[in-house]
Amino acid sequence: MPNTHIHHQNVQDIETFLEARAAERGAAQNTLMAYARDLRDAASWAEFRHMKLCELERSDVETYLKHCDAIGLSATTRARRLSALRQFFGFLFDEGRRSTNPALRLPGPAKPKRLPKTISPEDVSRLLNAAEQHGKTDYDRAKFACLLHLLYATGMRVSELVSVPYAAALGDPEMLLVRGKGNKERLVPLSPPARAALSRWVHLLELRYTVQRPRYLFPSRGATGHLTRVAFFLALKSIALEAGLDPKEITPHRLRHAFATHLLAGGADLRAIQVMLGHADLATTEIYTHVVQDQLRDLVMQHHPLQQTDTPQDAAPADTSDETKI
Repeated sequence: MPNTHIHHQNVQDIETFLEARAAERGAAQNTLMAYARDLRDAASWAEFRHMKLCELERSDVETYLKHCDAIGLSATTRARRLSALRQFFGFLFDEGRRSTNPALRLPGPAKPKRLPKTISPEDVSRLLNAAEQHGKTDYDRAKFACLLHLLYATGMRVSELVSVPYAAALGDPEMLLVRGKGNKERLVPLSPPARAALSRWVHLLELRYTVQRPRYLFPSRGATGHLTRVAFFLALKSIALEAGLDPKEITPHRLRHAFATHLLAGGADLRAIQVMLGHADLATTEIYTHVVQDQLRDLVMQHHPLQQTDTPQDAAPADTSDETKI
């Protein structure tokens, strides 16, 4: 088994790398902590074999990855550890401490495709109906109805939804401007029910904010100035309960998946869905085709007559005369 304590040289190398990542790239604390865990594990494995982490060669990294596989680590975890080693050795290369990066061209482990879980159209309808009745006041009911209608009609990420500017919703728009990942903007069309819910919500906001308009479409007194993701998440769970659905199965991201799969099942163009979802790569959007294919296969398996194994014992033989052929 690898040692639980690692050599001071390895500790120093890892800490120097982490400090550089924090300073140069502004890496998030969670990212730095993940790097530290992965590199410390690799360093411990190396020391058990009387090697230093900074001196590993390609064959050593390959052996380490095989070790990770042998002890049952998932493909995702192994891919993350390989990424951490690539970054680490890349840093040593940039610093002139190595002439090569032994992890640079190593293929990562194949990750199994995880199909996104979605929500049926019938359950979405139940959610939307429940949202329109959720809350003690007209103001609250209009807010939650608008939130869910917009989420399902546009496929927005929840972070994009709660931070929609108030100005973007003025004038009964047919399209909504969304600011997504990487500060990239995109236009998403609004369905008639979503436009109606949005119009009602904006009208109530105008009645409440008579002196100064709010900055966001879903204003809040909190530090962000808008409804938080956590607050919406909790509200969605309550709405799911009121709709008679399992709250564990209803999340904002599954509504986003529902938007994509329902559009695709209805014949929408995959590239159009890619644009509306804000995916940089079409391959990311293509996973929804697998969801739809699975749903169609299940439909055939359940309802196609040739899939029925039980044949009535007293069924009359088929008439094969020319007169009965269609």
